[in-house]
Amino acid sequence: MILIPDTSVVIDGRITKLLRKKQYQNSRVIVPEAAVAEIENQANRGKESGFKGLEELNMLRKFSDKGLMKLEYAGKRPRTFEFKDNDEIIRNTASEAGGILVTSDKIQSKVARSKGIEVLYLEPKKIKRKLSVLKFFDEATMSVHLRDKVVPMAKRGKPGEIKLVKLSDKPCTERELVEIAREIIEYAKVDRDSFIEIERKGATVVQLGQLRIAIARPPFSDGYEITAVRPIAEVKLEDYRLSEKLMSRLRDRAEGILVAGPPGAGKSTFSQALAEFYKEQEKIVKTMESPRDLMVSDEITQYAPLEGDMEKTADILLLVRPDYTIYDEMRKTKDFQLFADMRLAGVGMVGVVHASKGIDAVQRLIGRVELGMIPQIVDTIVFIKDGKIQKIYKLNFTVKVPCGMTESDLARPVIEVKDFETEATEYEIYTFGEETIVMPSFSIEKETMLEKLAAERVVQEIKKVAPKAFVEADVKGSRATIWVEEKFIPQIIGKQGKNIERIEKILGVSIDVLAFEEKELSREPKKAVEVSIEETENYLILQIGSKFSGKNVRIYVNNNPLFTAIIGRRGEIKVGKGSSIAQQLVDAVRTNEKIYAVAE
Repeated sequence: MILIPDTSVVIDGRITKLLRKKQYQNSRVIVPEAAVAEIENQANRGKESGFKGLEELNMLRKFSDKGLMKLEYAGKRPRTFEFKDNDEIIRNTASEAGGILVTSDKIQSKVARSKGIEVLYLEPKKIKRKLSVLKFFDEATMSVHLRDKVVPMAKRGKPGEIKLVKLSDKPCTERELVEIAREIIEYAKVDRDSFIEIERKGATVVQLGQLRIAIARPPFSDGYEITAVRPIAEVKLEDYRLSEKLMSRLRDRAEGILVAGPPGAGKSTFSQALAEFYKEQEKIVKTMESPRDLMVSDEITQYAPLEGDMEKTADILLLVRPDYTIYDEMRKTKDFQLFADMRLAGVGMVGVVHASKGIDAVQRLIGRVELGMIPQIVDTIVFIKDGKIQKIYKLNFTVKVPCGMTESDLARPVIEVKDFETEATEYEIYTFGEETIVMPSFSIEKETMLEKLAAERVVQEIKKVAPKAFVEADVKGSRATIWVEEKFIPQIIGKQGKNIERIEKILGVSIDVLAFEEKELSREPKKAVEVSIEETENYLILQIGSKFSGKNVRIYVNNNPLFTAIIGRRGEIKVGKGSSIAQQLVDAVRTNEKIYAVAE
């Protein structure tokens, strides 16, 4: 009897099992070179199926050496670009040999029979035994982590109460992990609810029912590793105890939703609940996932990247026209652009993104889509942490003067990020020059920050009038107080107060001008550091000390503040010789005045 196995039965180990049966012993087995080439190519690309096929070929050689069968290789060896014709080349080899083509590929068997080739079709085998990886799971296990030379570990508990525990005192071996990985891949090929989502050189991702399994091996990783993750909670939207106000928005208005949170926070669980909620509202719901690991009902179709490209999946979905689409794991710029494109096409979208804060979900859109389009793309942000909804934002688009600015001609388009329940504006997003600013709304921290910025602006305007003056400013609300050397006060106020009036009009604040004496400055700060001065061709170099590197210091001459600067990494400050500050330093050195620095 002549048997010609194709690639499918070599990889799944069916040919060696067949040869153990008495009726096929002493057969002549002709392995097509096309099958060998395909198996070799898969192994070179780091695929588990390739390594499994090579082991099976070695087993056939051992059978042949023992006299259990006669092994031969025949047929054309295809080049890489001819792999798409491999099935045809294998059929031709079987036809020329006049033997029985052994395959577990239904299409291959039907085509071969239509061409008059005798075929032995083996149904894809079903693995009846319990998968080895499942023995590491119990009801509370969220994920299992297996690595070569390391004891097996698992994360157990509920979100917010998860602990990493040892499952055994015996470290895993590479041989054990290889066997578990092959078992997983074989099962995924025959189980209708399982898929091999990603297969790359050194990495394979399998969706095995509820389990998402990532297999890593060299050269991708430095050792063999298997990570299996599964959802431990199935909840409904009602379980989150959402306010009636939010439920009403989800039913009637929310069509661009971002579900944000750190890894393992419960984003996917909430998205599943949201998908089921929309299904119960008699909406057509689809998902876009890579890998497909959302646990949703059969009415909700789950789509993977079509031909490895999620953009092609989006093209199909736009033709299907679902009411809502759940876009799981948005990370790359292309993901956000596809989300925006589908949302603008009228599809209700729910996007799942990793973020440490709720506002970070919006920031991930900045620069990826036009700023003014963000409120049209996203209207609701749900931030989840430890399995609970921590924050809900809504976006509002308006034209106004941003908080902290006072001049009416500074009005511009502003995106307001508001707390959904209280309607309080927590952030404002707008452009300032060429920069996009995400500014926290008024709070103690923001007031302090804005007052500091306003004080710096006051100093800049005063220095335009009196460039040699040392100026300190303090801003509280719409009122500013400045302190300068007394001799500069008339110059700053100007004739009939015209200078100060002009500055007040520019800045939108009222300004009080005082002399330093009125501030009751301490005569000598407690932590003063003496400053030595070196001179080069172009600079005066103030040596302060490397331990102050990067710090903000104020330079004093005889207890009078001269200027403020940041110390360089060598512990020094350079002052250009042509500046007024340099001249004052030179004068101080000549008159033997005390020069020192104080860290602010």
